[in-house]
Amino acid sequence: MAKQVQEVRYNVYGHNPANRPQPNQNRPVKRKRSAFRLFLKTFFITAIVLSCFIFAGYIFLRNWIKPPQIAVLTPSVTDAPQSEAFENPGASVIIDGEHDENAYAPRGFDTSERKDLFFTFMVVGIDNNTQTDTIMVASYDGKNKKANIISIPRDGLVNVSRRIKKINGAYGAGSLNGGREGGLNQLKSEIKSIIGFAPDFYILINIETFVKIIDAVGGIEVNIPYDLNYDDPTDGLHIHIKKGFQTLYGEDAVKFARYRKINGGGAITDYERIEHQQTVMKAVADKVLRPESLLKIPEFIKIFSENVFTDIRTENLLWFASQVKGVTNTDALATYTMPMAGTSGGTVSYEFFDEDAIVELVNDTVNPYLDNIAARDLDIINYVP
Repeated sequence: MAKQVQEVRYNVYGHNPANRPQPNQNRPVKRKRSAFRLFLKTFFITAIVLSCFIFAGYIFLRNWIKPPQIAVLTPSVTDAPQSEAFENPGASVIIDGEHDENAYAPRGFDTSERKDLFFTFMVVGIDNNTQTDTIMVASYDGKNKKANIISIPRDGLVNVSRRIKKINGAYGAGSLNGGREGGLNQLKSEIKSIIGFAPDFYILINIETFVKIIDAVGGIEVNIPYDLNYDDPTDGLHIHIKKGFQTLYGEDAVKFARYRKINGGGAITDYERIEHQQTVMKAVADKVLRPESLLKIPEFIKIFSENVFTDIRTENLLWFASQVKGVTNTDALATYTMPMAGTSGGTVSYEFFDEDAIVELVNDTVNPYLDNIAARDLDIINYVP
């Protein structure tokens, strides 16, 4: 009987049942292996393509985002219009409506003998189309990761022919016929008469931009030295800030920086006002340099590009922004006020620049040249008590 069952099984399968094929076993395994191989192939191809894009992007950014290249002039051509020789000077410098033949470096300087990765800036804050609220000269030392800022009192006396000879009037005088560019270049030339050279770049910033930047960093911590109280209903200006350490957001921070007049007819000095401005700038720098603010650099650049007028090119601006990560604290930022020798008094009160003290300060901070600036490179009206 067992033999018959075996024969039946043999007859049914036509072969030994132990060797019969297992239907649908090999085909699914083959599909799984094919799918896995396709995944690996796709993964490696994608990884290679992405790596190529990343490498190409790195090479592009490394070659595109770069520090400014300041063109040089030898002493033999310093009398030529220098706007034609410099890469980034903007319009040619004008003094009292005439082109300054020695517009950027002191006469006789070889501008190829500059400090490496050292750049200078004229920083101008305006509260309307013609009134300069803040005038500063700044420098950035890319090798040592240090910055210096010198604030210039607005009532400083400059050697020009216009009736009101305050440096605060330079931008308005130049813009009458030359517009914004004319105003900036007139101011640049008058700054050159004070410090001996014209800054490499200009940065024109309005009050609203300060508000946006300070709000973007989440406010700044400031120690208010005294109660601020001033109301000007005609301009809709109301300043009421209590004395003490506190966080100020955009509008209040700007009010503190610009505060001059006091209810009842009093006023603080221009030097106190400069101290307020420098306090705000250092507080902003402190917030920007914090690690959590590095992620906001694209936002800062967007605010800057949309609200600031400058002759710094985009690729150079991105390079300056990339330098922020190398600056660890505000000790790398030093602020100064231009040394003054005295005041004239009278109806139109002028502040006289201190020539000898300026020469020393400029050489210690913002001079971009290897040679020292000398008193003969300045054009200052000396103070006579």
